[in-house]
Amino acid sequence: MGGEAYKTADGVAKEEEVEVEEERRSGEEMVAVVDGQKKNSTVGQLPQPMKIVVVGYALTSKKIKSFLQPKLEGIARNKGILFVAIDQTKPLSDQGPFDIVLHKLSGKEWQHVLEDYRQTHPDVTVLDPPDAIQHVYNRQSMLEDVADLNLSDAYGKVGVPRQLVIKKDPSSIPDAVNSAGLRLPLVAKPLVAKSHELSLAYDQYSLKKLEPPLVLQEFINHGGVLFKVYIVGEAIKVVRRFSLPDVSKPELLKNAGVFRFPRVSCAAATADEADLDPSVAELPPRPLLEKLARELRRRLGLRLFNLDIIREHGSADKYYVIDINYFPGYGKMPEYEHIFTDFLLSLAGSK
Repeated sequence: MGGEAYKTADGVAKEEEVEVEEERRSGEEMVAVVDGQKKNSTVGQLPQPMKIVVVGYALTSKKIKSFLQPKLEGIARNKGILFVAIDQTKPLSDQGPFDIVLHKLSGKEWQHVLEDYRQTHPDVTVLDPPDAIQHVYNRQSMLEDVADLNLSDAYGKVGVPRQLVIKKDPSSIPDAVNSAGLRLPLVAKPLVAKSHELSLAYDQYSLKKLEPPLVLQEFINHGGVLFKVYIVGEAIKVVRRFSLPDVSKPELLKNAGVFRFPRVSCAAATADEADLDPSVAELPPRPLLEKLARELRRRLGLRLFNLDIIREHGSADKYYVIDINYFPGYGKMPEYEHIFTDFLLSLAGSK
């Protein structure tokens, strides 16, 4: 193993502090240059400088690496958008000024900081409200808005799989599943949606091996393909991803146990270029997705999220939302740099 693997926590923290300070200085210098241009220019002599949109960001190091890629920052600079790192060791109100705050951090302390900031800085757009984010971090409440919507029109029907929440006592799971009338196999997911691992339970006995708190969802055959629907404000982008393969009745009778899977929809190979049956590969109708996204933006109070959607195998128009993720991996979304920067400009322009 290389030296990188042996860095201490203090060492990593110091490096991150240096990076944050460098970005903060860079931001201040850029803003200072723009301010200087404003002071030195007069009407009729020089064109007015581009208005800088300052986006303060508080993201995990992993999210910074995947999202704030050089191409995004370059396109943003050309459009007059400046990303500035928020220093979490200093009061948020003492930093900026920001036009937009972009965040994805966990913890009640950070939630309180953001809520206070939103109250005292109503002119700053916070993406997104902490309480709205918490709603989709809980898989018990995550899909309620989709179920309540019960969307059905000429383009198709969108629902959610039948599911059951188990908070404790694994030994009670088989009886609870019977009482709820759920059919095997069942997909087991952690109740808190910060983990993307899932398990597939094939038989009643194996249900006792699961570890609550969790959500059990009926597994719906969907041709081994799911659709990741990325939403950035009003923009929608859909990509195909390989998913769990269908389970036939003979397989269900033959298999037993609990099979664990990592992040299934983040499999290395995208399904966009695969040679698939057209009935499996066809994307959900655009009008249906636009209607669904519009309703969920309103109900969830979020502008940055994605939906994992499957089409029931053998059906042309029956869809299920199986997961909702806040501020997903946009780096995997085609053309995300232009879509995201245009979104930020639209927010700044609407003030």
